[in-house]
Amino acid sequence: MKILIVEDSSRLRRALGEGLRRSGFTIDQAADGREGLAYARSNDYDILILDIMMPSMDGLEMLRALRRDGNKVQVLILSAKDQVDDRVRGLDIGADDYLVKPFAFEELVARLKALARRRHNSKDPRIVVGTITVDMARRRVLGKGDVIPLTPSEYRIVEQLALQRGRVISKERLWELLNDANSETTSNVIEVLVSSIRRKLRVYCKDGLIQTRRGFGYLIETRQE
Repeated sequence: MKILIVEDSSRLRRALGEGLRRSGFTIDQAADGREGLAYARSNDYDILILDIMMPSMDGLEMLRALRRDGNKVQVLILSAKDQVDDRVRGLDIGADDYLVKPFAFEELVARLKALARRRHNSKDPRIVVGTITVDMARRRVLGKGDVIPLTPSEYRIVEQLALQRGRVISKERLWELLNDANSETTSNVIEVLVSSIRRKLRVYCKDGLIQTRRGFGYLIETRQE
């Protein structure tokens, strides 16, 4: 998942970024609502973690602007404002979840995964395609019960294609999901990663799971033999 953190506390923003990267997420960060709105309008994120009380533009104002734009990104408000009225107001404006500070990091990660599954209409954290199982809770891929030794980047490609199985995802989009806005790598690295994934998965499914649609991108079919 690619996540945008909009939080004015540099200490919390840095801690969230480091923790979520270690948990396998791709992270961009903004220090206030105005900067966050510019990021959200220029990039495609799975989830937005949004503080409310910020300078320049507060979180609720930013959220209103995004929803007026028609942006349907999943939004988790992360705020010290803990009154019921505050939570109701945030959800009514268009947030999808609300977590009060201080919070347990493990709960935050669990909520992010739940929001991602909701976005892709997948309630089960396991996606089964033929002999391959993508276990999103444990962030691993199984082949006939064996754990397949994928790198973090390889796993994230398989997870994204599995969540959107049956749909073609471009090489450029997969690159965006794996890299933050400041990355200096190119989208050609996706070809190398997909080749490696196929080699590792071919032991368990004859075509290596991932299909190529030349000129368009990659996909995982809804059914595999």
